Amino acid sequence: MNRRTFRRAVLSLGIATTTLVAAVATPAYARPDDRAPAPAVAAGPVFAITDAVARQVAVTDRAELTRLGVAAASGPVDLLAAGVDARLAGDLRAANQRLLVAKGLPGGTGSLLRLRLAHPDMRAALARGEAPLVAATPTDDSAPSVRAYDRSGATVVLDAARVPQRPVLVVDVDTERALTAGLALMRQELGARGIDRAAPARPATRTSGVGASAGYWATKVNAVRLSDDEEPWIKGDAEIYNLVAGFGLDGKVKVDLVQMPYLDHDGTTYHPNQLLVHFSSYKYNLADVVMMEDDGDTNYSSLVKAIAGALLVIVDGGAYTPLVNAILDAIPTSWYTDDPDFVDAWYTLSTNSSGRKHGAGANGWMDVAPYWVEQF
Repeated sequence: MNRRTFRRAVLSLGIATTTLVAAVATPAYARPDDRAPAPAVAAGPVFAITDAVARQVAVTDRAELTRLGVAAASGPVDLLAAGVDARLAGDLRAANQRLLVAKGLPGGTGSLLRLRLAHPDMRAALARGEAPLVAATPTDDSAPSVRAYDRSGATVVLDAARVPQRPVLVVDVDTERALTAGLALMRQELGARGIDRAAPARPATRTSGVGASAGYWATKVNAVRLSDDEEPWIKGDAEIYNLVAGFGLDGKVKVDLVQMPYLDHDGTTYHPNQLLVHFSSYKYNLADVVMMEDDGDTNYSSLVKAIAGALLVIVDGGAYTPLVNAILDAIPTSWYTDDPDFVDAWYTLSTNSSGRKHGAGANGWMDVAPYWVEQF
């Protein structure tokens, strides 16, 4: 089920009861075709930039490419700090500036261009001296092929479902840095438009066997797992964040942006013990969660404007109104290829929510429990 289908499922079904089954498959291997016509690619602005950089890196000096490959085999390389020749360095700086604009991020965000090895099993081929191909991370998870470039700049078409034996270096966006900067921008812009965070504002009193204590109730995530989406081998780690929305004491919508930096892979269960919903400043004992992923193409400036525009027109009518649909409806359908990725949604979590809660799109589950946040 692709992202658009998930969105339609949430909007039409509400709370889903489908149980997830995550399958872990052994990667298949195939040699890439020799030079072939370029496949059709959904060239969004971010991909257009990274694809051009991939070709520039592919045709750089052989010794330079070998050095970059060795470095990338040990971990992602910041291309702006890689010490390449002056001409390529200038092109990379210009590309990074265009990338910041495409993602709606401030100029001071820093370098977003990085180079990584597509798959750990390719290290041996690099060590043997096999010349790597260079590709950009595609923005369409459903594309059957991946476009890469060889030393001459010619296109080599790779099967998106089968890990090639020839090493591939991948130019992509540092989504961790982009997400941190993007969420900071979104918090600032939401606040400027009157949509504040649900910060602790109304201490409550809880009586227990040891006496009374002041604090508030929250929802804690004990475990979380996303289903296996069978994304192409060229994709890197996910960058997951949540929009947690409810009505404040003033009847206006409140939104918290909560990162899950540990949630890198689908088909893996994580145990974060993370607080997700803080109920101290909510009018109702209910909140909604929309889980999103930045795969590289998210324009945060456009995203926050769309979400704010949708939420500002919602009026508290004296009964809780689910906010998931309003958030998803605010995001243009054309963005659901990969920009930004909708992962799943959870309707009406409360202070009593506990146990396993499956997302409405049947793409993940969370084990949650009430948690009393006690004041000092």
